[in-house]
Amino acid sequence: MTTSLDPTTPDTTFADTNFADLVTDDRVDGSLYTDPDMFEAELERIFYRTWVWVAHESEIPEAGSYKMATIGRQPVIVNRDRKGSFNVLLNRCRHRGASVCEVPKGKANGFTCPYHSWSYALDGRLRGIPYPDGYDEDLDKKDLPLQSLRVESYAGMIFASFNPDVEPLDDFLGDAKAWIDLFMKQGAGYPIKTQGEHCFRFRGNWKIQLENTTDGYHFPIVHRSWMSSVDAETADMLSFMTDDNAVTHALGNGHSVAIMVPEHVDLDYDDGTEKIQARFDHIVEELSKTMPADKVRRIVRSMHGAGFNLNIFPNVAMSMSFFRVLRPISVDETEIRHIALGMDGGPEIVNRERLRIHEHFQGPFGFGSPDDSEAWDRVQRGSRGAPGMPIMVNRGLNREALDSDGHRTSHVTDETGMREAYAMWKRMMTDEH
Repeated sequence: MTTSLDPTTPDTTFADTNFADLVTDDRVDGSLYTDPDMFEAELERIFYRTWVWVAHESEIPEAGSYKMATIGRQPVIVNRDRKGSFNVLLNRCRHRGASVCEVPKGKANGFTCPYHSWSYALDGRLRGIPYPDGYDEDLDKKDLPLQSLRVESYAGMIFASFNPDVEPLDDFLGDAKAWIDLFMKQGAGYPIKTQGEHCFRFRGNWKIQLENTTDGYHFPIVHRSWMSSVDAETADMLSFMTDDNAVTHALGNGHSVAIMVPEHVDLDYDDGTEKIQARFDHIVEELSKTMPADKVRRIVRSMHGAGFNLNIFPNVAMSMSFFRVLRPISVDETEIRHIALGMDGGPEIVNRERLRIHEHFQGPFGFGSPDDSEAWDRVQRGSRGAPGMPIMVNRGLNREALDSDGHRTSHVTDETGMREAYAMWKRMMTDEH
């Protein structure tokens, strides 16, 4: 299959494919996991046309700060310029195509191509060309900046798009914005910051992971070893299988939220009945030396993060206490980054403990991520058998209803979030906007 050289140019390779037939209310065609040509079409029709999460503001805190990221297969640089504005630039020199940055993150005054030293400002402007007398006098530096993407942010979350006509980010996020606001309350009065990350790949399609974030059904099965490794209070907090208040909402535009700990949805609300876990007694003791009791309680109740997983289509999840970012590599390989979160300016003892909690589940030697990735691998391997057999996403369809906000809602163990993601996939792949 030949794909477009310009990621903003619509492809015509799948013009005769009826994508609408591949996704119905209760199932999706198995080829969505296994067809390499369809994967290429997804890059162009989804990842190069909509908003994709690229960074959190805390990762680029001051002028000159930058980090590298990838949208689909396109390498980009996310930076903050001297005016405090965010820029997302294609990491490709306008001269002969070399990357202008290879250090994953840092601070710079600009970016210079290592091949012929064409140099660019933080906002992408071409600042200098060595030995310019070799060029026609009509060459004007202002006509050759680094390609700049559309950039917008919400609540510290920075998104970019190759599509200059993409809808405003506020409209794209829609009703997910209220949940992003709730998620950020885990800072307990402090801004959220990223604390570090680890990255791994699994041998499976990106949509397998997308499904997982709001799949409460797998939790007590896949994560049985984790449940047995924690204290009774933590295990009880996440025993949501029969909790009628543990639900999943479809939020529109492919976004969904799975509520696993209903009493922690809004961390500003505290009826005083929740017992602080004994495992945090040393933190309570330390914080109580300088803080009033209500502030100590507010911080400690936030140790595990928010009480829900929020999926933002197509590539980022705000999962209780961390960001999970997916990057599609090929039809059967996906990169995952787990980014730990802390309180910017908050007590160091708390941020250290949050890292330990993160490592225990999400870390490479933790009890959660290795089990998840094994399950994802096995889904990919199994899906190659009987290619005509559909993938079922019908759990809870019979009990799905509209909540007071008009969101399709069912139990947290149901597949409402998956159906929402595939509805957006269908819209974008068929241009039903």
